[in-house]
Amino acid sequence: MRLSVAVIARDEERHLGGCLASVAGLADELLVLLDSRTRDGSAAIAARHGAIVRSAPWRGFSAQRNLALASCRGEWVLFLDADERVPPDLAAEIRHAIAQGTPNAGYWIPRHNLFFGRALRGGGWYPDPQLRLLRRGAARYDEGRLVHEQAELDGPAGVLQGHLEHLNIESLAELWAKQSVYALAEARILYAVGRRTRLRNFLGAPARELWRRYVRLGGWRDGALGLFLCATLAWFEVIKFAFLATLAASTNAKGALRPPLAHTRTAGPPPRRRPARRSPTPHEHPRSSGSGSRRASRRG
Repeated sequence: MRLSVAVIARDEERHLGGCLASVAGLADELLVLLDSRTRDGSAAIAARHGAIVRSAPWRGFSAQRNLALASCRGEWVLFLDADERVPPDLAAEIRHAIAQGTPNAGYWIPRHNLFFGRALRGGGWYPDPQLRLLRRGAARYDEGRLVHEQAELDGPAGVLQGHLEHLNIESLAELWAKQSVYALAEARILYAVGRRTRLRNFLGAPARELWRRYVRLGGWRDGALGLFLCATLAWFEVIKFAFLATLAASTNAKGALRPPLAHTRTAGPPPRRRPARRSPTPHEHPRSSGSGSRRASRRG
């Protein structure tokens, strides 16, 4: 079996059918791994498209992707989100790439991000390369990474020319909900590594984010929509540090209620861990063709 397409989803009946239809004729196997909390018609839609449907408790993006890799049978796995589509030109390029006996362990695929039906050109949302086409036996995800997971490869990565289409945001409510989830997840990461909120974070962090996205990454090229989106993500830097402050205050309050422990030995430092391998980006592979220079796109 040459190619499996894997989709990880929860309550995605609005998008899932279009996603699976876009890879009809490309995939030898379709796998839809549903969060066990799914309550809508996603499973029935996946079954109608001939997909293998599996349900599993949610353990994080990286863990779910590792489970999908273990569940697929194809030599290659293409990961898609339910709100992504594979246009015909990209499908043909994928088919050619995996048929030619490439030494690559994976491929970066650039992506068009559509906000309110419009593809963006700046702000870090383009070309937004995604490491999604993976040789199954040479890829794994770091399960310690809570958001914006990326595969680690045992081998080089190439770059494809065709683009995924990502129906990123279709309403203001969706934008707010998605960014709130990311802000909380990033606050938890900062808290886990010992960062704490300082007053200057509420001014400096959003100012830097707005400058980075609107000026350095060219958000101005998308006009009023670009300004609105860059400003929104700058505001969520404030939300992130507010979440971080809440986490610290909650932990301190719990600690103050605990009785002191007598005769407790101080634990030694934790064992040193080897740094995780990082998959090279397209920029680090000058031999790879294509335009997929990996830009900072922490969200969306």
